[in-house]
Amino acid sequence: MSIISSRKFGPEDVPDLTPTLFDGDLSSLHTLRLEFVRTELPWRNMANLTSLMLIDTSPVSAGQLLDFFEDAPRLCEVELRIKTPTPGAQDGRLVSLAHLNSMFIEGGSSSTLLGHLLIPVGAHLAVEVDLPEPSIEDHPRFLDNLKNLPGFTRIQLIGGRYPQIEFSGPNGEVIMELITEAALDDGARVALRSLAQFDTSKTESLEINFTGHPSSYPPYYTLLPMKGLRILQLHQCASPDIFIHALDPSKCPSGVVACPKLEKLDIRNKTTVDIKDVIGMAAARESRGAALNFLRIIHRWGGSTCTQSDVLELEKHVFRLEWRQ
Repeated sequence: MSIISSRKFGPEDVPDLTPTLFDGDLSSLHTLRLEFVRTELPWRNMANLTSLMLIDTSPVSAGQLLDFFEDAPRLCEVELRIKTPTPGAQDGRLVSLAHLNSMFIEGGSSSTLLGHLLIPVGAHLAVEVDLPEPSIEDHPRFLDNLKNLPGFTRIQLIGGRYPQIEFSGPNGEVIMELITEAALDDGARVALRSLAQFDTSKTESLEINFTGHPSSYPPYYTLLPMKGLRILQLHQCASPDIFIHALDPSKCPSGVVACPKLEKLDIRNKTTVDIKDVIGMAAARESRGAALNFLRIIHRWGGSTCTQSDVLELEKHVFRLEWRQ
């Protein structure tokens, strides 16, 4: 059985569904889709419900949603397009969504709700989280409940009006849209600082696609925990030079090599890069046993910034070099 209801009339005609629908016996319900429908959550006896979609502009508390989830233990698909869930859940309360395959939350910060959910390995999430200006030491409570995060091997930082961190790997994927008050050009800094809160020790590939500048935040502190990183891609990155400096142990604190297993560095953008810095970085890494196997740089080098002798010198420190103006 499915219930699909949506508002197609004026506000005065909005249907009102109560928990007493079908005498309160919803044990045969498998799909529930409510669009702008007045209803008092939670409903009861939803042991077989597998799909929920809720679209509404009325406030819904985290406590109400948790009550609902507890009465629907077989939920596989959840889509919430609502206002920011208001508080109302008891501190420390946790609800397991053991059968969850996918969850999409839109309409504001989801941290209030995610802080009370246990998400299984393999779940696909697309959520908005509020990480406006976290320090490296801060660790939002809800991250501890996303048990599949440490297994992700690929991370993308995507720019735009709202910066995103996209995790993917054999255990599924998570797309986190960062809700921030920072200026658009400062989105890269917010994303880099936020990323430093996650366990990235198993990350093998990192792609950064930002047109904004990370401002004063050095990416070295984000790259340092990535001890297993093998591929770093800088696509349309406004400040590739700061990443080159971060990968250069001769310019980093204590001379510690960031990303010691890095094999491939791929830079593709329109911003000029000082090849002298690239040579210095490649040479310093080689001298510490962390030489690059493959280096690709595709952009306009700008006048005489890159000479043939520079290219020959760079080739001495990498196994394979590809560059194009």
